[in-house]
Amino acid sequence: MIKDYKNITDIVDPLITIKGVEGIKYDELVDVKMGDGNTRRGQVLEVQKDKAVVQLFEGSAGIDKMDTKVRFLGHPLTLDVSEDMIGRRFDGMGRISDDGPELIAEKSLDINGQAINPVKRRYPNEFVQTGISTIDHLNTLVRGQKLPIFSGSGLPHQDLAAQIARQAAVRNSDEKFAVVFAAIGVTYEEADFFINDFTQTGAIDRSVVFINLANDPSIERVATPKMALTAAEYLAFEKGMHVLVIMSDMTNYANALREVSAARREVPGRRGYPGYLYTNLATIYERAGRIDGSTGSVTQIPIVTMPEDDITHPIPDLTGYITEGQILLSRDLDNQGIKPPIDVLPSLSRLKDNGIGEGKTREDHASTMNQIFSAYAQGKEAKNLASVLGDSALTEIDLKYLEFADAFESRYVNQGFQTNRTIEETLELGWELLSILPTSELTRISEAQIEKYLPQNSEEV
Repeated sequence: MIKDYKNITDIVDPLITIKGVEGIKYDELVDVKMGDGNTRRGQVLEVQKDKAVVQLFEGSAGIDKMDTKVRFLGHPLTLDVSEDMIGRRFDGMGRISDDGPELIAEKSLDINGQAINPVKRRYPNEFVQTGISTIDHLNTLVRGQKLPIFSGSGLPHQDLAAQIARQAAVRNSDEKFAVVFAAIGVTYEEADFFINDFTQTGAIDRSVVFINLANDPSIERVATPKMALTAAEYLAFEKGMHVLVIMSDMTNYANALREVSAARREVPGRRGYPGYLYTNLATIYERAGRIDGSTGSVTQIPIVTMPEDDITHPIPDLTGYITEGQILLSRDLDNQGIKPPIDVLPSLSRLKDNGIGEGKTREDHASTMNQIFSAYAQGKEAKNLASVLGDSALTEIDLKYLEFADAFESRYVNQGFQTNRTIEETLELGWELLSILPTSELTRISEAQIEKYLPQNSEEV
């Protein structure tokens, strides 16, 4: 039986405390009806005997303790889902925001989801093509993986996110592919960028977009990624689709958690973040994967901006523990005008070896990946040496590696945000760059592959 309570004892935005409750559960949805007839929504954050702490999605401004009724609805926050969500735009709380018709829901799902049974998980091993050479070739993304992008303030991670959303595809598969995009705490300008980009390029036709604005109540940011993942799980595990979830920016999500934690007067952890930040992030990231008995999959690319470019900051640090690698954006490359400014040396996809090779990409993928990585690392060393001692201190082979590194950055990395390369085009470009080096330096590639793929104009030294 639903009952109204009027005994509010404490208000600390965005939290209110109600005393004398009974039968209340954690995460239960709440309606708060004010004296002027307006209703605000919240959810139970904490229950202690006959006392409940409720976090409000729209803040507590204007609430009068004596003139407000609180009603507990008996169920958690849910999202109405349907396959017709594809091509639609929602706000951070799952409400339609594109002026289109109301959604006819097939069901209403708890946004907290359920943990995937580890025994039922299938190992990620299928290549996802993003059209971006530095990812597809050197830090390969596979279905069911969670591969974050670490960025910094002012770097073009939003452009990269939009590019991946436009271009991502699962090769050699007849199954449907969809993108769920969650913009968390973005400005109006950034929201307009995403909306216009998705609309003009047609990417919206296969996307479900959730946009939480920076001026929306911060508590909504805690719900936005859960909304997106609930939609993704429905499309993947009930409709059998391959779903790529892009969440930008998880730093805004973590900052919202910190605000709520401070309002609850919890003992802070590292840099003021709650001690349960790791556990909370894990509940988000671990919703990626594949399940036995289902053809669908959920692949995640969360974007994390590192405060002060500090990769040891709690948010990127904990994200790195939970996920399977990272794509790192470089401020130095961005200052050189290289787009996207992906720094391949500290970037890593721990599952890349499972999604490449003959039948998935091409037989020469792994060997050229290792050779290019090694050559670029040696070229960077030569560049650092030259900056200290001058070019005269370099050997002839050092100069070749220096030439390779410059060509690699200007032609391979610097593909722009509109170029969509197939993996075959990327591999051919890789071979073209490797032809700068003497064949005697290509020690990580078999002679058969060198003879088959290396351009004929390469040096034989």
